[in-house]
Amino acid sequence: MSGRANTGLSRRRFLGIAAAGLGLPLFVGEAGLSVLPLRHEWRGRVLGAQARLTLVHADSALAQATIGRCLDEVARLERVFSLYRDDSELVRLNAAARLKAPSHDLRRLLSEALHLAALTNGAFDPTVQPLWALYARHFRDYPDDENGPSAPTVARVRAAVGYQSVSLDETGVRLERPGMALTLNGIAQGYITDRVAELLRAAGFDRVLAQLGEVSALTPPGEEPWRIGVPHPLEGERIIATLALANRSLATSSGLAGPFDRAGRFCHILDPLTGQSARQCFSVTVVAPNATVADGLSTALAVLPVEIGAGIVSRHAGTGALYLLSDGALRRVGTLV
Repeated sequence: MSGRANTGLSRRRFLGIAAAGLGLPLFVGEAGLSVLPLRHEWRGRVLGAQARLTLVHADSALAQATIGRCLDEVARLERVFSLYRDDSELVRLNAAARLKAPSHDLRRLLSEALHLAALTNGAFDPTVQPLWALYARHFRDYPDDENGPSAPTVARVRAAVGYQSVSLDETGVRLERPGMALTLNGIAQGYITDRVAELLRAAGFDRVLAQLGEVSALTPPGEEPWRIGVPHPLEGERIIATLALANRSLATSSGLAGPFDRAGRFCHILDPLTGQSARQCFSVTVVAPNATVADGLSTALAVLPVEIGAGIVSRHAGTGALYLLSDGALRRVGTLV
């Protein structure tokens, strides 16, 4: 599972838009003229990853104002989940090992993260942050080290990792092990994407592509889906698959996106159970009913053996996974379309 993201680094995302199948309807204006809806776009960064919002709507002023509301919501949520903002709730929790009266969003997402950790037997674990910090420190000082941190050091730090030692109840959140720290970077971008999609849907926008680290696509009933290209993580110009997305979400995880060392031997997605970099596949893309699930599952599946991951996917209705295996083969499981 990935840890703290550098603000200048897209930690593990390789999603691209191969083609937007807009299927735009014609709107009739007051003068009886057919008006083609306009496409409105914002680009920036969310939790260190490249981000884009695309809205299709005839009212430019409304679209721009709503994009502004979405960015306010993103900024609010970053103050909850960020690991590089000193004023975030998560940073304060990690510093004190406890937090009374956490916000609704922190409580809700942490609950989701702990549920996913139990579902995946710890392949997804929000307490992996100490391991991430260990690797980041080691390769900051020894960027060309071929061996990485020593096995005893990894074992010592792993003693602070274990989602079972996070207490979440009506009194607040407590981290029960010495040296424990949380990261929600393997799921927070999905949660933020979902909250923005909800805001847009409530505001009356039904043709939307929200790419805020993860992807959420809104499409009116009966209209063409958005078409999302999934690039090869080592060959950015090569699209390995194009997936149709309508009122569903998508996330891709690949350790190749964020190596710790110069040679790329050690990646940012860590197996919480071994303390080692994930090497099960080049990348895994998950399509799910919402971006929170897609984000968290893609992180877990990048760690797990393919057969175990496929079993987990099969237990989630409306969910599918696309694996790019280390030999270059593609494997599809579950519901991708």
